[in-house]
Parts: sequence; structure tokens; C-alpha cells
Amino acid sequence: MGGKYLRYVRQNRNKIGFVIIILIFLIALEIFVLHTLIQPNSPLIPPNNTVYVAGDGSGNLTGDKDNQAEINQTIQSNFSLVPSNTTVYVASDGSGNFTCDGSDDQVEINKALAYIAENPQFTTVHLKGPNTYVISDTIFIGNNATLEGDPTAVIKLIDNANWPVFKPLITQMDKTEIYGVTIKGFEINGNHDNNLDKKKGLGYYDMIHLFNSRNIQVHDMYMHDGHGEGVKVDNSSDIQFYNNHVYKTGHNGLFAENSLNVEAWDNNITVRTDCGFRSRNSNHVKIHDNMIDSFYDWSAGGPGILVEKTSGVVNDVEIHNNSIQNTYGPGIWLIGTFQSYPKDDAKNVHIYYNVFRNTGTNPSIDWVGGVVTSGFYDTLIENNTFDGVYHGAIIHMYPMGGTHIYPTYNNSGHIDLSPKDTGYTTTARNNIIANTKPRKKDPDGTGYGVINYLSETHTFVLEHNCLYNNYAGNYLNCASTTDIYEDPLLLNQSIGAGYNTSSYSSNDVPKSFNRTSVKSIFKQSLS
Repeated sequence: MGGKYLRYVRQNRNKIGFVIIILIFLIALEIFVLHTLIQPNSPLIPPNNTVYVAGDGSGNLTGDKDNQAEINQTIQSNFSLVPSNTTVYVASDGSGNFTCDGSDDQVEINKALAYIAENPQFTTVHLKGPNTYVISDTIFIGNNATLEGDPTAVIKLIDNANWPVFKPLITQMDKTEIYGVTIKGFEINGNHDNNLDKKKGLGYYDMIHLFNSRNIQVHDMYMHDGHGEGVKVDNSSDIQFYNNHVYKTGHNGLFAENSLNVEAWDNNITVRTDCGFRSRNSNHVKIHDNMIDSFYDWSAGGPGILVEKTSGVVNDVEIHNNSIQNTYGPGIWLIGTFQSYPKDDAKNVHIYYNVFRNTGTNPSIDWVGGVVTSGFYDTLIENNTFDGVYHGAIIHMYPMGGTHIYPTYNNSGHIDLSPKDTGYTTTARNNIIANTKPRKKDPDGTGYGVINYLSETHTFVLEHNCLYNNYAGNYLNCASTTDIYEDPLLLNQSIGAGYNTSSYSSNDVPKSFNRTSVKSIFKQSLS
């Protein structure tokens, strides 16, 4: 048997040798192919989980706008091999995954956002700076996505954009809903002065506008020189707006309409045209620890903070620890109007530990002051400091006589804002109210500490406030049996007005204001 096998091998050795060579070649070829696919420096699998697109051949992919579809297809096939939770970069110098050239830069930004929307292992598009990304059309973001950037990365509206009304700079891909979105870290330049054909406050060029949204964060942004809203959310929930610098938008810094669970804190806002914060028919709202101011010009806007109720339920609003100064309109404006509604639908606005200084400078309207309110039940205003405000510190009134409420999104600005019911009550306690001045429009008979122009339907309960040096006196159409009339510089813990640390735990006293700083405020006023 063994002899026959050996004779067979000798007779067929050439054939057997050829087969062995073929087998070895196939094995070597397979090893080479596998090595090529998995070796870490292959351009098919990018280092550090990043794919680079460049026009000079130095990236993982080479291409330009004309063959972007091929690039996206290639990226998609290769990114599937990369671990999840990574970032796609947009830059102007070829160092990112998408390269912008300073013209129509929304094209590349949108492609990056579309890519992470289609590939959920990616969550973030990062705009690299320093660079200005000039956009001629809207940027669209998807669900569970972050659009972030370096502080030196700027999104800027093109000159002479001529967009239609209600077309924002940034909005959502899906018109039905949006959720899980974070926008942070970069600058938005609304380029107002190079788009003067459109008026401010009429719905043009909102910077960020989302609707039917939830779980939204906007923070550490610089937004400035716009025509419309900084951020607008409609029919939304769980909105957080913090650590932003907002300077001269064309309407509101943050406008939340028909929304729930809205919180805004640690923002610095200079108001133009409307408000710093506006809450319309929204509930479970917290606005705290913000710096709000304005400037003296016809375009300077209205209140620092506006809370309005025309429908729905507004019975849980907190406004505290804010510094509000030099606003053109009132520091805070509460307005419930248009229809009769149950008490539980408009009540429990709590305003506390705020400082109001020189609010209400507008010479063209009469509804200025510290807090101006009408149409809300059981409002509580406590432990605030009002220094040098115009007209009055706390006032029951609404704009009367066909006053034009500017801006509006149509020409129906002359509207009736009167409350439709009775029994509205505001409790003001432990506030410091000093140095109130006459308003600039029709000043006669103004400059009181507390004013009730609506005594037939609205009532004040005034307890343990400190009133001092108010131009026209302390009260108009209201009174108190427990208020005191002492120089705030002489306040001590036994008085119980203002920031009385003996009545509250250390956790209740605002982090940025204390008894020492309150005294400093009035020392500055006298200097």
C-alpha cells in the first residue's frame, strides 16, 4: 500500500507541486487583504475616529462640493466601522471632516448635521474656530444632536439676505417635532445693520426657532445684532437656557410660548425691541440669576421680563435673584388679558430677591416701573430691592387708551389689554422701595412707591416693606399698617424688610446679593 502511494506521488509530482503553489498563493493573498482592511493607518479607517475630507489628497477622502454625494456615500460605508459617540468637525482650513469656504457655509454644516442624523453613533457637529461661517440659508438640526463650536466660531447671516418672514437661521429638520438637542459654545451674528430692509420684531431672522420640541439646551452662546428672537420655542417642554450673552437681538432673548418646564439662568442680556425673557401662556417657568439691562434709545424695547397669559394655565412661575436695570419698559411686566378665566389658570407668580435699578426710562409710554401687573391672582412679591425706578416700584395697571404694544407680528398693535374679572390680589412684603422717580411721559402725579390704578378690581396686601425717599410719596390708592419708613442704609435685622437674614435660612438668601451689597446700592445712589 505504501509503495503504491509513493509511486503515485513520483508519477504526479509536477501536478501536486502546482496545486501546492496555488494554495500557498491564495493563503498569502487572503492574509494581505485582511491586513489591508484592519491595519490602523489605512485611509479607509480614520485615526482617532475622525474622517478628514480635503482637496489636496491629504485626507481620508478627497473631493469638493461637486462630488459631495460620492464623499458622503464613502463616509457612510467607512464610518460604520468606527466606535460610537464621536464628533464630526466643520472647519475652513481643511482640518475638519467638512470644509467651508466662507460662502453658503450652511451647505457643509447641513451635510454634517444630516450625517449624524443618519448615523446615530455620531452625536455632535463641532464648528472649529477662529472662523466666520457665512450662511445664505437655514441650518437644520435633527433629534438627539449637539451643534457646538469654539467661542471663536461665528455663524453670520449673509448681507442683504432678503429671507421671507418666519425663516430662522437655525431650526429643526423634522417639522413635526424635535427632541434631545443641545446648541452651545459659539457665536451667532444676526448682521442686522447689513439687512436694514427688514424691520425688527416682525418675525424676520430669528436666530434659533424650534417648535413641538422637548429636552432642549442652549448655553454658552453669544447672540447679537439680530432682527428677531434669540431663541424661540413653541409648544415645547423641558427647555434650558443658561450662561448665554445676548446683546441687542431684534425681539426677545428667550421667548417661550405655550411651553412647560422652562428655566433660564446665569444669562447676561441687553434688551432691544421687546424683552430679555418672554413667557407667553407657559407654565412651570423659572427665571433666575440673570443680569438684564438696556440702553436709552427708541429701539431699546420693553420690559426685562414679560409673563403673559391669554390662554391655557399659568400658575407656577418663579422670578428670583435677577439684577434688572435701565430697562426702557418696566423691569417685570405681568399681564393677563383677552378673556375671562378661572382663578387657578392665572396665579402664583412669585417674584423674590431681585434688584431693580432705574427701570422704566422710556419717555413715550406710561406703563413703566419696577413691577407692573394686572390680571393675575395671588401674586407674591417679596424681598426685592427697588432703587430709583421710574413711575413706581410696584403698580397695578395695564397699557390703556389704545396704546400700541410694539412690536407685533401684524398691524393690530392697538389692542385692549384690560383684565376681564375681579378679585386680583398682589402681596408685597419685605421689599425695599426707595428713591422712586416720576416717569418721563406725563410725569405729574407719579413717583410713588406703590400704585394701584385698578382699585375696583385689584387689591394690594402690603406687609413689612421699607419705603424711603420716594418722589411723590409712598402709596397711591393703597395703604399698609406694617410698612416702615426708614433709610435703607440704617436697616438692621430687627426691621424685617429687604434681605433680612434673621427671617430666612442661609440657603434662601441670594448668592449674589446680601445685606452689605444692598447698603452699597443705596450708598451709590446718594453719591
